[in-house]
Amino acid sequence: MIPNYPPGHDLLAGKVVVVTAAAGTGIGSAVAKRCREEGAEVVISDWHERRLKEKAAELGDVHAIPCDVTREDQVQALIDGAVEHYGRIDVMVNNAGLGGTKSVLDMTDDEWSRVLDITLTGTFRCTRAALKQFVAQGGGGAIVNNASVIGWRAQAGQAHYAAAKAGVMALTRCSALDAAEHHVRVNAVAPSLAMHPFLAKVTSDELLEDLTKREAFGRAAEPWEVANVMVFLASDYAGYLTGEVVSVSSQHP
Repeated sequence: MIPNYPPGHDLLAGKVVVVTAAAGTGIGSAVAKRCREEGAEVVISDWHERRLKEKAAELGDVHAIPCDVTREDQVQALIDGAVEHYGRIDVMVNNAGLGGTKSVLDMTDDEWSRVLDITLTGTFRCTRAALKQFVAQGGGGAIVNNASVIGWRAQAGQAHYAAAKAGVMALTRCSALDAAEHHVRVNAVAPSLAMHPFLAKVTSDELLEDLTKREAFGRAAEPWEVANVMVFLASDYAGYLTGEVVSVSSQHP
């Protein structure tokens, strides 16, 4: 049974939130929507400009800035554009990532590098740019990264993605210590199976059935259920929480 979609309670009232990879149907767009419902001003970004415009129109009252997280200049333009539009940023949600299934035996250098560049190095680029902006503003702020339980457990064909997500977890823990003196919190969520149309399209029924069986509730999470945890980590209710990876699943070490 899926719980009722909860109403907003202004947990992010007065905050400016930037969300990467928010133009799809998954966690990025869900967290952008929840942040708006919790009172935040929201900047959404994505590399796909047409889908980004469509998502901005769908969400309403958000600011859209195209961004490819593999490009440092575009990452900086995203932060600068958000500040130019709203005057500051308070929360950075690093959602951009790339998956795929390929055995290590057949994986090319380019396939490995592409997943690592978007999923791990892209998160690093956005974290660095956001931290510098937080420091320039006088300190304070929150970064929420999207990791995955696959950073903890093994799954065939996922060496590149698992390595990237494990790296996001390590990046979260270490950057939290670097950021603490500036009163910036850095945390991550580790979803397992969050169902949305694109995932269903690119994943076999057999694998989806197997992954679903591993879940305590016997079903995939809704993207908004993961987004709710990200909203909490972005909010002042998590004011003393930093360097943590929160499993949005029963699967954790």
